[in-house]
Amino acid sequence: MSRIAIVVKGYPRLSETFIAQEILGLEQRGIGVLIVALRKPYDPYIHDLHRRISAEVMYLPEYVKDNPARVARAKRWAEKQPTYEAARALFEADLARQPNADRRRRWAQGCVFAHELPEDISWIYTHYLHTPCSAARYAAHLSGRGWSFSAHAKDIWTSPEWDLRTKINDAAWGVTCTRVNAEYLQGLSDEPGKVELLYHGLDFSGFPAPTETPSSRDGSDEPVRLLSVGRVVEKKGYDDLLSALALLPGDLNWRFTHIGGGELSEKLKALANRLGVSDRIDWRGAQPREEVIAACKQADLFVLPSKLARTGDRDGLPNVLMEAQSMGLCCLSTKVSAIPELIEDGKTGVLVEPNAPGELASALAGLIKAPKRRRELGLAAAQRVRAEFSTDPGLDRLAAKFRKLV
Repeated sequence: MSRIAIVVKGYPRLSETFIAQEILGLEQRGIGVLIVALRKPYDPYIHDLHRRISAEVMYLPEYVKDNPARVARAKRWAEKQPTYEAARALFEADLARQPNADRRRRWAQGCVFAHELPEDISWIYTHYLHTPCSAARYAAHLSGRGWSFSAHAKDIWTSPEWDLRTKINDAAWGVTCTRVNAEYLQGLSDEPGKVELLYHGLDFSGFPAPTETPSSRDGSDEPVRLLSVGRVVEKKGYDDLLSALALLPGDLNWRFTHIGGGELSEKLKALANRLGVSDRIDWRGAQPREEVIAACKQADLFVLPSKLARTGDRDGLPNVLMEAQSMGLCCLSTKVSAIPELIEDGKTGVLVEPNAPGELASALAGLIKAPKRRRELGLAAAQRVRAEFSTDPGLDRLAAKFRKLV
């Protein structure tokens, strides 16, 4: 039986458990997979999920200078293919709109990808519509294979419309993980229905059910344990969260733990110092999923203050919220992107406006003081997320698509 090539920016990555979950789920449904990554891993850990995946990984050169001989061989091979002129024309059209080194790098990666692709690969499926998709699209045309995509968040909202339109109209089909994304991308497609909504969902088998012993901490004695998990980047809104924590009443006892690495780590630690809250914060850095689950089991309230970054980047439907909810942990987040598709304000969690530290502080104070309400919201969230956001329906649909192609 033939296999599909699944293209990702890097592999494995701690922040992309949804991709690892999908790959494992496809393997379990009998779909053979080759993982093609544009860069090697740089995270300090991997998840147990990654250890369960059996697919081989092909790493493309991240930069041409990394292996110029490999790129040169691939380009010489590409020039001899009957598909070369048409594929090169697609690249030249893109280059005319985006005349930079990044676009040339994607062509080089596409040539290496096509040249080294095993013969048993019958389809190319790329995660993200930005850089991985560019390399995958060129490789598909050079190798004469069909291709499709899965779109997420940053790749959609930071890409120019012309690039999205070009790729959507060239692909055989596409899926995306939120209703907000699907409506936007469908509006860019010449073919109605080409882009489908397909929630990643979550495999709940590795997540414990809500504890039967609810927390009674209310901030008057033992500190209420606040938790957030996410990369330290602008769209996560951690600067707003630190400002909100600084606004909490002085007699309210709390402690905040953050898990995740990122480019703004040192800046946020400095901000916490300036705001006078650093002595109540534990910065734990990047951690494997097992540690995240353990932290959720100890926490009283999960906080994710997502917002739109200045680049337009934003969250899609963060897996960490589904993970926390599945364990009965009350979640406080913002009305951004697809988060309201998951959290029903006042019913399965609490949502506030983004970029509003004062509103966030008020919601935090209210939930810190109200263990009974946290418990009710957490249990309602666990019931809904486990019933409506399981990974199985989406994986079954995706596997059915691929069975027609392998």
